[in-house]
Amino acid sequence: MKIVVNTEEKISQMIAEDFIAVVNAKPNAVLGLATGTSPLQVYADLAKANKEGRVSFKGVTTFNLDEYVGLEGTHNQSYRYFMNENLFNHIDIDKANTNVLLGVGDYVTFMNQYDAKIAAAGGIDIQILGIGSDGHIAFNEPGTPFDSLTHETQLTEQTIKDNSRLFNDISEVPTRAVTMGLKSIMNARKIVLIATGKNKAKAVYGLIKGPKTEDMPCSILQDHPDVTVYVDEDAYSLCK
Repeated sequence: MKIVVNTEEKISQMIAEDFIAVVNAKPNAVLGLATGTSPLQVYADLAKANKEGRVSFKGVTTFNLDEYVGLEGTHNQSYRYFMNENLFNHIDIDKANTNVLLGVGDYVTFMNQYDAKIAAAGGIDIQILGIGSDGHIAFNEPGTPFDSLTHETQLTEQTIKDNSRLFNDISEVPTRAVTMGLKSIMNARKIVLIATGKNKAKAVYGLIKGPKTEDMPCSILQDHPDVTVYVDEDAYSLCK
């Protein structure tokens, strides 16, 4: 595990360059993408690089980590909407090659086929992750089995509280989600994780220093052969 400590701005630039390097080396690369506030600047940097002609996403396929159960893709807090607004609408990608889990309709069938679809695409070349204050990655809450594949999950009170800042009221936050599992994530060839702010310090400590335990889902990344953890000073503070 490689640890990089820098400012949030520099971290985003470095992660964007990681993605650019993968795509330029393999124009038909498969990218694993995340939502939330952590990767926003990364996506802005990728869109800028695309506009400047430094990278093209025409041959790229993407798979997103998760989606809220009960939200249509047109809902402004759905992760399909997030990805379109913050990345896909601003780069030269074929949206037919962008995969986001469904939260409505026959979402269970789609969920059950997701890992096979990733494998059929050749597997994820680089996966970006954020991290929850309780150590969850994607929506794999504490207690999620390390061998889990894509599944439906009940969100914890902490996750609902953390995510309520993005909704008008906490009562609007969905209580269930579909998510790539921990084994699904570990199948990626390369993983980059971004964590900033003091509220992530405990989780980062569990990731880097703590024992490997399903009570701290991110700790499974200790076993991955190619993972880089990008943190700012606040997030890294307990590891010093």
